[in-house]
Amino acid sequence: MSLLNRLSTVIKAKISKFIDKHEDPRETLDYSYQKQLELLQNVKRGIADVVTAKKRLELQKAKLEANIEELNTQARDAVSVGRDDLARIALERKKDSMAQIDSLVAQISDLENEQAKLINTEKRLSAKIEAFRTKKETIKAQYSAAEAQVKITEAVTGISEEMADVGLSVQRADEKTEEMKARAQALDELIEAGTLKDVTSDETKVDEELRKIKSKDEVENELKILKEQIPTKKRVAEQEGETQEVQQ
Repeated sequence: MSLLNRLSTVIKAKISKFIDKHEDPRETLDYSYQKQLELLQNVKRGIADVVTAKKRLELQKAKLEANIEELNTQARDAVSVGRDDLARIALERKKDSMAQIDSLVAQISDLENEQAKLINTEKRLSAKIEAFRTKKETIKAQYSAAEAQVKITEAVTGISEEMADVGLSVQRADEKTEEMKARAQALDELIEAGTLKDVTSDETKVDEELRKIKSKDEVENELKILKEQIPTKKRVAEQEGETQEVQQ
């Protein structure tokens, strides 16, 4: 397969996928129904055009028939006054008019047949369109119900895009909260250690130094107490030596 054919296949596949993703069958059904209505309207216009043409021919036929009556009268009057030549002309015109009438009758008959066919077509098409409309509304209702069920299920299970975004937002909020808690604890430890200074405190530099000295004295006193309470190896050795000297 050539590069051009492969590229064409990929493009067609992506277009098909895009269309399938964004296609709403309800809109497609409504569009198809609208196109069928337009077709039905064209058939009705065709019937109207045929009827109009037939009426026009019928009017021409009626005029020719009236003209034939007038030519018959002219022929009789010409014969009554001995003008056979005029009578002959009138009768020739009558024959021409009758030939035209015969042609019009045939055309009118053809138009009537065409009209009957179009009317039958219009009836069948109307019935099909009505059946399609009923089916269309049923499918649309079923699709809407299924779509609603899918959205509800996705929302409950959290697999929908919207709920997935909500889940990510909650997760990010938890992470930021934990991070902020850890930062707050770290700052508290730094302030306690004296690495950072609490700018909101009203303690002066002198107060801070006194607090450190007091804290140091307290540590020394506590260490002295511990040393008195807990004998070291050196003191134990000294005490044993003193005891031996007394015994000697």
